[in-house]
Amino acid sequence: MPHKVAFYTLGCKLNFSETSAIGDQFLNNGFNVVDFENNLADVYVINTCTVTENAERDCRQIVRRALRQNPNAFIAVTGCYAQLRPEEIAKIDGVDVVLGSNEKFDILNYIDDIEKKELSCIHVSPIEDLNTFHSSLSNEGNSRTRAFFKIQDGCDYKCSFCTIPLARGKSRSMQPEQVIAEFNEILKSGYKEVILTGVNVGDYGSNSEFSKNLYNLLLEMLKVDGDFRIRISSIEPNLLTDEIINLTAENPKMCNHFHIPLQSGSSKVLKLMQRRYRAEDYKNTIHKAADKINDLAIGVDVIVGFPGETEEDFLDTYNFLKELPITYLHVFTYSERPNTKAINMEGSVDVSERKRRNKMLRILSEKKRNEFYRRMNGKESLVLFEEENENGFMKGFTSNYVRVIHPYNDALINNFTKVKIGGIDRKFCTAKLINDPIKNVAV
Repeated sequence: MPHKVAFYTLGCKLNFSETSAIGDQFLNNGFNVVDFENNLADVYVINTCTVTENAERDCRQIVRRALRQNPNAFIAVTGCYAQLRPEEIAKIDGVDVVLGSNEKFDILNYIDDIEKKELSCIHVSPIEDLNTFHSSLSNEGNSRTRAFFKIQDGCDYKCSFCTIPLARGKSRSMQPEQVIAEFNEILKSGYKEVILTGVNVGDYGSNSEFSKNLYNLLLEMLKVDGDFRIRISSIEPNLLTDEIINLTAENPKMCNHFHIPLQSGSSKVLKLMQRRYRAEDYKNTIHKAADKINDLAIGVDVIVGFPGETEEDFLDTYNFLKELPITYLHVFTYSERPNTKAINMEGSVDVSERKRRNKMLRILSEKKRNEFYRRMNGKESLVLFEEENENGFMKGFTSNYVRVIHPYNDALINNFTKVKIGGIDRKFCTAKLINDPIKNVAV
């Protein structure tokens, strides 16, 4: 009888795509993959994140949950936290093996059997050895609708708050020929939306001998025949070039949606963070993109409570975001991370104050999103509907990332369907079909 393996992933979409690649290794070696919850697995693989301050606590809790389901299960922990703090993980009761960022892609080579160990084994390469690119792909909701396609890994930026370069190494990219080959396979598998992911996607090709940057790669991908659209998961403001903006404005297969990290609206704080732009530069980029691209949606990452962020600095950020033509915010509360410059900076912000600032920006985010959704009311758009049936309704995304609900109709699944956007229902927009769903509609 085949052994069973279950996975638990913490963190970003990139982590999820890499977990999927690890899962394929187990499948190809005769394992059955089962859901983490309420299933008795022989092996549990926990793919960790290092961004949150609760990485160790979260990891410990997930290990305990796995062992409650099967006290004899083999527990493997990998990911960014495992790369950075392997000794901490090894001390967690029940962990059998700790694998670093390189080793996770050869996980079966480190599991000679699935018997519990008295002591955890640690296999973590030095950071300077993290120079290999490993491809990975995942989907959303286990349906072949939206695929997260990793084309880049690592980061050369030295932001003072971030541990990602320490966990993932230098920036590196998938060969362009391999990108196009895998992109073709993704489309043949039936996916209609491909989200390009990486640690710093806009940096694609920067450290390589091949000549293509992200813009050149997008041009090649758009030459591929098929009924699809491309979304960029996130792109640094200094890497969102005029060429990419113009291409997005001109080619309907490019989603009119960017997620552009800001982190602070105070140029003083941006300098402390060692970001590569000033607030004024960011503002100019946002306005340039919004002026060029119709109904552009813009998501923003922002950190509150960074050391040295005064109330005046925070209000600068709040008002800066309030005036920008953005759609929503991802708000992060600063947390002290070991081995970063920021941990030794003066001007620590009280935790309760960090939470207050976080709440203020989350409220602003809801206002911005509602304002954008109201502006979309009555407009025509193409929605890619997903297969999940939730109480008689289905969900989908427009190109500009408006979340739409509609009464369930299986003919709409994984088809670009022309709709008229309606009013707001909770955190969604309603939609009225303009025509019957057809396949191969031009995006």
